[in-house]
Amino acid sequence: MSGPDLRRAAAARALDLVTPGMRLGLGTGSTAAAFVALLGERVRDGLDILGVPTSEATRVQAEGLGIRLATLDEQPELDLTIDGADEVDDQLRLIKGGGAALLREKIVACASHRMVVIADAAKRVDRLGAFPLPIEVNPFGLAATHRAVERAVAEAGCSGAVRLRQRPDGSPLVTDGGHHILDAHLGAIPDPDALGAALWAVPGVVEHGLFLGIADAAILAAARDGQADITVLGSLA
Repeated sequence: MSGPDLRRAAAARALDLVTPGMRLGLGTGSTAAAFVALLGERVRDGLDILGVPTSEATRVQAEGLGIRLATLDEQPELDLTIDGADEVDDQLRLIKGGGAALLREKIVACASHRMVVIADAAKRVDRLGAFPLPIEVNPFGLAATHRAVERAVAEAGCSGAVRLRQRPDGSPLVTDGGHHILDAHLGAIPDPDALGAALWAVPGVVEHGLFLGIADAAILAAARDGQADITVLGSLA
C-alpha cells in the first residue's frame, strides 16, 4: 500500500470517533487533509458537525467540502481534535509543525477534550528528533532569537543545526500568524521536557513543535499483506 492509502486508512478509523453534533478541531497536513476529505463525504450524507480549522489551508479545504466552520473565538471548547504528526513516540509525545501550523494546531488541540493523532506507522519512533523540530518565532529580532534558540538547544543536551525555514525562492517562510520558523536538526532529543522548557524561556519564541502531554491516542496504519493494519497507542475512549 502507498503512503496516501495508509493515511486514508488511519483517517477512516478516526472518522469512527465522530458523532453528530461534535465540535471538531481539524488538523493540517496531508494526513489531516485525508480526514477532512472523508469528513466532507459524511457531511454531504447528512452528518452535522462544527469544525474549527488549524490553518488557512484546512479552512479552504473544509469550506469547499461544505463543512460548517467556526473560529475558536466563536467556539472556544471542542470535543475532539484529529490531526497528524511528524513523529510520535510510545508515550504519545509528538513533533508537529512540518506544515508550519504548529501554533494554531497546539492552541486548537489544547482547547479540545481529546486529541487523536492519525499517521502512517513510519511516523512512530523510539526517540523524538530525527524529524527537524519546528520552532515558531517572531520576526522582530530574528538574529538574536536564532542565537538564543541555538544556546537553549545546547543547554538542553541537544546538538545540531538550527536553520530558518525558507520558501523555494529563498525568502523566509511566513506562517498564518505572520511568524517565521526555525527548524532544529537535532537527530535525537534525549529529554523533550527539558528542551521544551528551554525553548519557552527564549524571548521571541512563539511556540515549539514538541506536543507533550497533549495527545490522548494515536491511530497508526501500516501495510501488511496488501492491507492496512491499524495500531492504536493510548485510548480512543
